Amino acid sequence: MSVMTVAAKRYAKALFQVVHEQGTVEETRAQLEAVSDAFTRDPQIRAFFEHPNIETDTKIGLLKQAVDNKLSNYVLRTLQLLLERGRVSAIVAVHAAFVQISDEVLGRAHALVTSAFVLTDAQQQEIAKRFGDLTGKQMTVDTRVDPSLLGGIRIRIGDTLYDGSLATKLAELESTLNKAR
Repeated sequence: MSVMTVAAKRYAKALFQVVHEQGTVEETRAQLEAVSDAFTRDPQIRAFFEHPNIETDTKIGLLKQAVDNKLSNYVLRTLQLLLERGRVSAIVAVHAAFVQISDEVLGRAHALVTSAFVLTDAQQQEIAKRFGDLTGKQMTVDTRVDPSLLGGIRIRIGDTLYDGSLATKLAELESTLNKAR
């Protein structure tokens, strides 16, 4: 784990503790997502805030002007600390860590469902319900289509993969038959 990732988790944890007490976790999450998206989407913004020859006070002043009361004091202060400590490039990692921490504490999880065909809303809701019951968490489902699966689905929740795809079953059958020779 990189030093920047460890630092990002510390910032995210501290920010989460404060906003959780204030009851503003969802608002903070949305604000961090907007900042992270702007930082990754626009290379000029990133280059400006990471440029070593621009004074930190100038960066903070421009940041305050740009957000103009669109961010809570907690998010703004976190961004200021990142700028002051030369870690502004960690904002994307701070956002990711904040999402992970808030989901864990609030009992939520995300399932990435890959199927050979487009799933209906009813199928997605059924998957969310079944795996929510299995994990004991409120589940949200993101879907992707991969025709190479041939049939069935793969579901990834965190580091756990549930693979019920036809492609995997055929590969397992082939392996078994090759061992039997």
